[in-house]
Amino acid sequence: MPLDTSTYALALLRLDGRRWNELRRIHAQLSVQAAADGSSYFELGNTKVLCTVTGPAEIRYGQGGQTGGGKATGGGGDGEAKVEVEIGFAGFSGVERRRRRADKRTLELQHTLRTAYTTLLLTHLYPHSTISLHLHILSQDGSLLAACINAATLALIDAGIPMTNYLVACTAASTASAGSAEGAGSDDPLLDLNGLEEMELPFLTVGMVGEKVSVLVMETRVRQERVEGMLAVAVEGCRRMKEILDGVVKGYGRRYAA
Repeated sequence: MPLDTSTYALALLRLDGRRWNELRRIHAQLSVQAAADGSSYFELGNTKVLCTVTGPAEIRYGQGGQTGGGKATGGGGDGEAKVEVEIGFAGFSGVERRRRRADKRTLELQHTLRTAYTTLLLTHLYPHSTISLHLHILSQDGSLLAACINAATLALIDAGIPMTNYLVACTAASTASAGSAEGAGSDDPLLDLNGLEEMELPFLTVGMVGEKVSVLVMETRVRQERVEGMLAVAVEGCRRMKEILDGVVKGYGRRYAA
């Protein structure tokens, strides 16, 4: 039996009860893995990511410049550290209970993260070394790239690796259906997409460093006139996400400084 959405429509609510500009429930922790140099756990609704950071570690002879085992590797130029990113999916993370291999989507996520953090981290402080990020996807329900970015930022802060600023991310979508005659006038952007919304709506992921857009990924095709509204909503979401992550870091510092 299909879900009756009339009540949500009349109240201008989404199917999960949020308004158009509301973030899902966010829970984050630092130092969740004692064996790693830095680690974090990040929940964005039902999307759950565990991130661990290893390094900076000295590059062993013959290791530099290699890319293997499903890892995205970048940086590592003269006098700079190399950044490695590896993403793994738990067999129970999605609807299909199976282990996911390094497919095209996974490689794209790794490449985006590696490129973003190679630029953000002060890699020149750690010559001839490697900084490795390992992201474990425990549950998927939309905004996966944004959740990975936020989790990686917290883990790198926990590891004490210097960066120019926080890199935070959010998703935004356009509600107008492509080719819908009644879509004009109902093209309102939505913030922080869940899995069902991602399947139905064109959306993008924005990552910001301070007030500068550092990551912009068009996850699906979208008309040019809709991009500006989506981008504005995502940027505002990133500002709020920055405040939330900053509160998590400060709270962690107060607990251990006391």
